[in-house]
Amino acid sequence: MTRVTLGLGSNINPAENFSRCLDTLLLKFHDLGFSSVFESEAVGFAGDNFLNMVVSLETELSLDKLATTLKDIEDDFGRKRDQPRFSGRTLDIDILTYGNKSGIHAGMALPRPEITENAFVLWPLSQLAGNQRHPELGKTYKELWEEFDKTRQKLWPVDFIWHGRQISVRQ
Repeated sequence: MTRVTLGLGSNINPAENFSRCLDTLLLKFHDLGFSSVFESEAVGFAGDNFLNMVVSLETELSLDKLATTLKDIEDDFGRKRDQPRFSGRTLDIDILTYGNKSGIHAGMALPRPEITENAFVLWPLSQLAGNQRHPELGKTYKELWEEFDKTRQKLWPVDFIWHGRQISVRQ
């Protein structure tokens, strides 16, 4: 089994899409870990705010099969692949880490470069996998978050309840 972290994002019916996505992931992978859910302003374009979170799971799927599975889930949620990179999303699922893989694998950079570039990825990842070390930088995700310039992006935790379980609390 390989430990994987996924970044989830949505700014089109985000609460509903997150709930449905978590249902889908739970059915496919069974045991999930959750960060808090965060709201952030859109990055790279003018648009509605996003909800973001990180989910961890274990899988026997190869990296390329996992990527295909996640793209299929995005498509089932109405993801439009002909839209500009920086645009609204019903659901975005990014593989952030896949075990300890580092470098280019199955056509993707791991760990995902956005981890150290975006607060909406790093803060939730530091909550869920804070003691895990970035394989290239040698620092834990908690250390990377502590060093991150938090003025670069507005981001705040929000209340989020999924099937009666408090996933996240507004601070």
